[in-house]
Amino acid sequence: MGNSEIVLKYGCNPQQKPARIYSKNQPLPIKILNGTPGYINFMDAFNSWQLVKELKQATGLPAAASFKHVSPAGAAVGLPLSEVLKKSYFVEGLELSPIAVAYARARGADRMSSYGDWAAVSDIVDLPTATILKGAVSDGIIAPGYTDEALEVLKRKKKGSYCIIEMDWDYEPEELENREIYGISFEQKRNDVIIKEELLTNIVSNNKNIPPQAQRDLLISMITLKYTQSNSVCFVLDGQVIGVGAGQQSRIHCTRLAGAKADIWYLRQHPTVLALPFKKGAAQPERDNVIDQYLRDDVTPMEISGWSNALESIPQRLTAEEKASWLKSLTGVSLGSDAFFPFRDNIDRAAQSGVKFIVQPGGSIRDDIVIDACNEYDMAMACSSPRLFHH
Repeated sequence: MGNSEIVLKYGCNPQQKPARIYSKNQPLPIKILNGTPGYINFMDAFNSWQLVKELKQATGLPAAASFKHVSPAGAAVGLPLSEVLKKSYFVEGLELSPIAVAYARARGADRMSSYGDWAAVSDIVDLPTATILKGAVSDGIIAPGYTDEALEVLKRKKKGSYCIIEMDWDYEPEELENREIYGISFEQKRNDVIIKEELLTNIVSNNKNIPPQAQRDLLISMITLKYTQSNSVCFVLDGQVIGVGAGQQSRIHCTRLAGAKADIWYLRQHPTVLALPFKKGAAQPERDNVIDQYLRDDVTPMEISGWSNALESIPQRLTAEEKASWLKSLTGVSLGSDAFFPFRDNIDRAAQSGVKFIVQPGGSIRDDIVIDACNEYDMAMACSSPRLFHH
């Protein structure tokens, strides 16, 4: 589509110069339609593009992702939104196309982490999608194309500096990939494993029932994990990621982090949270920050005093009992893990956030203990075999 090299302002940090991206054997498969994407922007762009392309191929549905620092804050396919989720995602009253819904869902998974994200969508960016992005704090987007009216809206974003990349859908990378660390060259075959339903057939739990919707969600979890910094665990519900635990050194910390994010995602839909008395004109990031603090157990008096900038009045906070009661209704969640569970503590934590379906590679010396834990909670668990580490 374009040149074989793009010179960049700097690398990961301003002191890392010179910097560039380049292709050795073919032109780069991109066109920069606006802005000047940087090193990390391109890392997010190419990782997120692979994720949404594979989601579209696996499900047949429009797909989107919201990336930060080379891991997804959220990913989703374009299934209809409930009125509650429209309000939670700040898209009430907007015209929503399937691809716009996919991005609203992807950004809605973890709105705090999606602040300043890189967006990726599998389909042509239309005006509804551009309208959502217009009101969001975002650094750039990659997509296979843009309508004229969507491009006009996006080019005005960030005072005209918003990064817009057009990606060649038909581009296929070479089989071997290379990188350097500390002057040493690494080479490996690309992780081109195809995530498909056949990976869910080895159901090792007593409960063998994984309905079609859960199969779809498990596939979404695995494709998301394929492009998430390891170790990683991913919670999915109704066609969208609701919590990702990325880049943790222990599996249980991945599960706790992902579970905590899933809990926050669900608590945002509590009627009391939806009714918070925000001042007219309070920006989305301000609302997201207040909601996050409102739901935290360790919020400080100083933080609470700051709410007056965004709220008409300081509301009574949800009690621990009210939160627990609400979270009990979260169920039917699917969970994927990029590698095996070494202990049952992951299953115990997953159960607290409504997990009923699990996919993981298997292969731990304690697989029997993990399976027994799933049976205690009547979960259905498939062992897929492929490990999905990503670094």
